[in-house]
Amino acid sequence: MHGAVLARHVTPGGFRRIDVIAHHDGRIAMYIESHPALADRPRPSLIEPALESLLNQSMLRVEVVAELHRCGSWFLNAPRYTSGLFHLVGAGRCRLEGPALESALALEAGDLVVLPHGDPHCLSASAEGPSRDTDRTSMICGQLRFFGNAHHPLSHALPSCFVVRSQEAGPTFRQLSSMMVGIVEEGLVGRQVLLNKLADALFTLAICHYARYTDERRGLFAALADPRICKVLHAVHDAPGQAWTMQSMAATACMSRSAFAERFTQLMKMPPMQYVTQWRVSIAAQLLRDRQQSVAGIAQQLGYSSEAAFRRLFKRVSGMSPGKIRADVVSTALN
Repeated sequence: MHGAVLARHVTPGGFRRIDVIAHHDGRIAMYIESHPALADRPRPSLIEPALESLLNQSMLRVEVVAELHRCGSWFLNAPRYTSGLFHLVGAGRCRLEGPALESALALEAGDLVVLPHGDPHCLSASAEGPSRDTDRTSMICGQLRFFGNAHHPLSHALPSCFVVRSQEAGPTFRQLSSMMVGIVEEGLVGRQVLLNKLADALFTLAICHYARYTDERRGLFAALADPRICKVLHAVHDAPGQAWTMQSMAATACMSRSAFAERFTQLMKMPPMQYVTQWRVSIAAQLLRDRQQSVAGIAQQLGYSSEAAFRRLFKRVSGMSPGKIRADVVSTALN
């Protein structure tokens, strides 16, 4: 790795070191490395590598779209969006309300609230004490989009809203959020690119925080808590093009076919082979945005020997043809 270390965090127990690196060419990346001296010590739960294998596919796009600064008494209504949304409180306090929330949420500086499905909500000045004209609240707001849309495993597993509290998050999370706030306040040249890269890393940490601490596990997160199903998910995420069958997945889980199929479907709310297909289509939706890769090549990477069969399956599952995906990419680039 060549570049400056922007933030470093060692996970509890010292099993992994997380570095956020600024490369000389302007790229910002997050690296997760196992500590070589701990090879003989007990390994952590499979939840971390299984989730990492999913997030490592970079199948989501996080983008900062607004920097808000409010004083005194204020409110902002946000309608339903087709993309997910997030708000990072840079300074001050505010209040979040919405139909998807059982009660209003009080947010403070450093807190991140994520609405993965773009639910409508209202942000307003904090209800704690009278608002003064000198009270200042700043926020960094953005969007997140999953490649594969509703077929992305995270879109099924995440709730309507979740919050990562600054005081409860790890030091890496606080360092990244502080860097984003600092970039906005300093007005750095190229800050949009920097903010998008940092927001991507911050959202990754938010997902890991939610997976570790939530009491309401569903879909992917419920499956990750089951060591046998988690092992299968890790394998499928790492090798989507392998010739997966019910038998091979059941063998990976060390379960009978019937017991594996029943348990997988119970947790993931879909049969194993359907999950494999949807995972492949989600990856294909990302790969198709790279016009240097042919459709036939992508089909082969994902385990399909027939390009025609792959095109039919992709359209049936995603509702769009591979050509339409590529046309949309060109149209977006030209606009």
